[in-house]
Amino acid sequence: MEHIITLHVEKLPEGFYLATSDDIQGLVAQGRTIQETLEIARDVARKLLEARSTANGAVDDQLPAAHDRFDYPLVVAT
Repeated sequence: MEHIITLHVEKLPEGFYLATSDDIQGLVAQGRTIQETLEIARDVARKLLEARSTANGAVDDQLPAAHDRFDYPLVVAT
C-alpha cells in the first residue's frame, strides 16, 4: 500500500536541502538538490515504516493512503 506523507523541505545556508516530516518521527534527509533530497527521504520513510511494522507487527494505519487522485506541488526551475 502507498501512503502520503508531508515533507518539510528547506534550503540550508550551506546550499544543501533538508527534509523532515511530522508524519514519520525520525525522518531526516539531506541532499544537494531537491530531487536528490526527495529520493533520499522516500528511502528513509520506507525503511522507517518497515522497521515500525516489523516491531509492531502491523502497518501504520495513521498515515493516509494514496488514492487515485491527490494534489502534488510541482517545483519547476526557470
